[in-house]
Amino acid sequence: MKQKFEAIIKYIISGGNGDELFAKINIPCEFRTEEDENASVARNLNAAFLVLLSGESHSLYNDALHYMENFGSHPSWEKTVCFYNEGIRLISSEISNRCYDSRAFEKELNDLYLWVDRGGGEEAVEKLRRVFFPEGVLLNEDRENSIRELRKKRKIDITSLNPSAITNPAKEILFSSNILVTVPSASKGIEGLPVSLSLKKMLEEVVKEDQIYWYDHPVPVGVPPGNNEVLYGLEGLDRAVGFEKERGTISREDRVICVLSVSVTHKGLQGIVKEYIEDELKKEKNIRHLEVYVFTEADTVRMIEDVIIPAAGRYSGAKEYGPVYEVIGVDGEYGRHYSFLKAVSAFWQVLVDPQIRGTFKIDLDQVFPQKELVAESGASAFEHLMTPLWGAEGVDSDGNDVELGMIAGALVNQKGIDKGLFTPDVCFPEGGTEADEIIFFSKLPQALSTEAEMMTRYTGDEYDGKESCIHRIHVTGGTNGITINALRKHRPFTPTFIGRAEDQAYILSVLFEGGR
Repeated sequence: MKQKFEAIIKYIISGGNGDELFAKINIPCEFRTEEDENASVARNLNAAFLVLLSGESHSLYNDALHYMENFGSHPSWEKTVCFYNEGIRLISSEISNRCYDSRAFEKELNDLYLWVDRGGGEEAVEKLRRVFFPEGVLLNEDRENSIRELRKKRKIDITSLNPSAITNPAKEILFSSNILVTVPSASKGIEGLPVSLSLKKMLEEVVKEDQIYWYDHPVPVGVPPGNNEVLYGLEGLDRAVGFEKERGTISREDRVICVLSVSVTHKGLQGIVKEYIEDELKKEKNIRHLEVYVFTEADTVRMIEDVIIPAAGRYSGAKEYGPVYEVIGVDGEYGRHYSFLKAVSAFWQVLVDPQIRGTFKIDLDQVFPQKELVAESGASAFEHLMTPLWGAEGVDSDGNDVELGMIAGALVNQKGIDKGLFTPDVCFPEGGTEADEIIFFSKLPQALSTEAEMMTRYTGDEYDGKESCIHRIHVTGGTNGITINALRKHRPFTPTFIGRAEDQAYILSVLFEGGR
């Protein structure tokens, strides 16, 4: 079957014999070995990988092989070449093993090969997905049934609710979020920024540095308040707390603690970003119900040296602390700050406030739609956090014991809130299929899990939130939390090399543990 698989890949990457669907996929045209800039080398290596995956019958096979071999010993590219070569080996092995294990898959692959051999034509998307993305075929055929089946798979039968659920989120939950900060844009300049003279002088030196970290939407120092995501998010949380006070959920004297980790793009920002954030918060008059604590990389280093290392030396006898500096911190890949914002709650409980029993992370570009929550779900944001489901125990559809030590919310887009609270932020796509959506179209399973998990209402006999609930697998970086008991018991973390999907990666460390 190896040759048949190679013929299929060759068909896809060579423009599909003129099929309009594949017009944007013409990998041989991307293989331009005369270009040697870094971006060109990366593109050429990717093209060479796909050509090699097409087998020796491809006219560019030998050229691709030599290109890979030449860069296999290059200090900047040897790991990339190794990755691609290992990928070719693993893909070939996986296809062979899958054909051996499943006659049905072998038949689908053979049918696809015969279709390609005849020149392709109609039903290209379905033909290819039956081999490479069968879930996509099922979702297009019967979405409602797919939603029902996934809900059955995610169903938890509750064996015991949490007998000591959260009763005062303002006192028992440490709220947290992350801020991404960068230097002012070159077009804006530094002179006209609404910051102190001392900050301006330091910024003039920082902008000369090389950027060491990249984030998707960092806040530039000196951005106008109306465009400042930090202020937007904190004002939104403050309004939500004010709503809870008016509703009587918490006392009017309560102040909610919010821990902010600050990740920066330039090393020099580490020494000035805290002063900048504090100055911005002092100017803000609409934040009245929060106590905000800011942690920079420098603060986490102090925490390591003043608290963690002395404690480790006293209680564990540890002698080597190098890895501690790598793991605990807020700069760099998203995995670092994500794990820190969870773990800091356990330190907070011991060193600052023993009443803290859990933590809940928000994203600062999101706010709680309190009026809609109450109108459509019967409970405010804080009242949802008081559910005895958080910390409950149950059994999943496979008979595994489950501890519901984490909690996750759902999102609704601002433009969709007028349609109702239960409006999915990821909808099933309509219309035609683009070339990059043929093999795997991530929006389809995302839309499925959004409908199946986040749109479930605990109003019926099947899912009532007392004897049964939905096990959340699909979560976002914000709107999720963990009890400190679960944190200490299972000790989950996101590896420090994880740059995205840090929320999903958080449970990988405990996914295959025995027991609950």
